[in-house]
Amino acid sequence: MYLMYVDESGDPGVVNSPTDYFVLTGLVVHESRWGDCLSDLVSFRRRLRTSFGLLMREEMHASHFINKPGDLVRIARNNRLSMLRFFADELSGMGDLRFLSVVVNKRTKQAGYPVFEVAWRALVQRFENTMRHRNFPGSANAKDWGMVLPDETDVKKLTSLTRRMRRHNPVPNQRGRGSGYRNLTIAHLVEDPFFKRSDHSYFIQACDLAAYLLYQELCPSTYMKRKGGHRYFRRLDPVLCRHASSNDPRGIVRL
Repeated sequence: MYLMYVDESGDPGVVNSPTDYFVLTGLVVHESRWGDCLSDLVSFRRRLRTSFGLLMREEMHASHFINKPGDLVRIARNNRLSMLRFFADELSGMGDLRFLSVVVNKRTKQAGYPVFEVAWRALVQRFENTMRHRNFPGSANAKDWGMVLPDETDVKKLTSLTRRMRRHNPVPNQRGRGSGYRNLTIAHLVEDPFFKRSDHSYFIQACDLAAYLLYQELCPSTYMKRKGGHRYFRRLDPVLCRHASSNDPRGIVRL
């Protein structure tokens, strides 16, 4: 079974929103590699504790790490930025992981555009497609299943969406097949999404980092651009799922 942890950066609002993009990122790991990956993340956090004083229980929430550190203000801002860079480098070396990312450019959308639903539908569809074509690492099974583990978000809306996708999931025909749609129902997901608190999951915190760094590449803050943080998402290139989109060299789905 493949586990996809998910977090976001930006907000899904279109009118009067403070963000120009909504980024949704999934971290995918096979159950057979989950324990080793968790051990790597725990070891990494121990090194941060030794080098910077970040406690094992303290959450690495990327945007707050930089702008609203709370109790972490005790750690110098440049050191907090360094920890994000080290986190990206750690993840890039974990070959059993893959990141899927969906970006919605809200500047091109009209009021009423369903950002949340469209982004989640695209992410789940890519998760399904990549499992179906056996393009994730970590499994020798003839067929594998998947489970979605998001950060706490709109529980009712997301649960309803994934249930609908199991029964009715219209996808536009590819070029050359004429106009119209195919009903490509989701067949590889088990159960409803299982929601996780980000402060209880190093995997969710890894998703948060990836989503934040991608957002900063698209629309960097003054501080991140001045410090070069808007280029940190490139450090994750070795573990990006390039199979997710044929229209982007890094597999990012852009809507």
